[in-house]
Amino acid sequence: AGCGTGGLLRRLAAALPDQPLAGLEYDSGAAARAAAKSGALVTAGDANALPFPDARFGALVSVDVLCHAGVEEARALAEFRRVLAPGGTLVLNLPAFEWLRSAHDTRVHNARRYTATRAGALLREAGFVRVETRYWNSLLLPLMVAQRKLRSRHPDAASDVAPFPPWLDATLHAATRAEAALARLGLRYPAGGSVLVVATRPA
Repeated sequence: AGCGTGGLLRRLAAALPDQPLAGLEYDSGAAARAAAKSGALVTAGDANALPFPDARFGALVSVDVLCHAGVEEARALAEFRRVLAPGGTLVLNLPAFEWLRSAHDTRVHNARRYTATRAGALLREAGFVRVETRYWNSLLLPLMVAQRKLRSRHPDAASDVAPFPPWLDATLHAATRAEAALARLGLRYPAGGSVLVVATRPA
C-alpha cells in the first residue's frame, strides 16, 4: 500500500516468484510505472478506502504511508485489517521521533512521526495482535540528525530524497546491510530513524 514507482514491489516479485502480488499507489502515473517495473497488478487508489475485497491478502506491506498528511490513521488501519485474511501479516515502516521532524517531512508530506511504543499501541487499538516493533536505520541515525537538523534546518530546505553519487549510495547501503545482519543475530537498537512494525490480524 503506497508502492511508489515499484522498486520494493519489484524486489518482492523477485524474492517471491510464486506469490501473486498486488500494489496500490495514490498517483496514477506512479502506479503505471510500478506495474511496468514489477510485473504486478498495481491499482491507483487511496489507503483510506482500499479498492480490494475483504480478506483478500495473506500479507500487506506499507512503507511510510500511515504518516502521510492525506492518510487518516484509524481509517487506513481499519482498511488494512479488512483486506487481510484472518491470521494475515501486516508490515509497516514508519518515520521515527517527532524531534527528527525537518524540512524533509514538509517536502514529502509527513504529518506524523512515531515512537515504537506509540506505533505498537496504535496497532493494538486497531485490533491487531502479536504486535512487534523495533527501531532500524540506527547506524545511520547520527548522519540523519546531521543532515536534517543541522545542514538542512532551514524550513525551505529541500527533501533528502534525491539521487546520491554511486559511492555514497553503496556506503549507505552497506551500513543498512550490516545493521540487518546484526539484527538477525538478535541485536535490538534503542533508537533509529525508522520504526518497523509487524502485526497479525486475529484468526
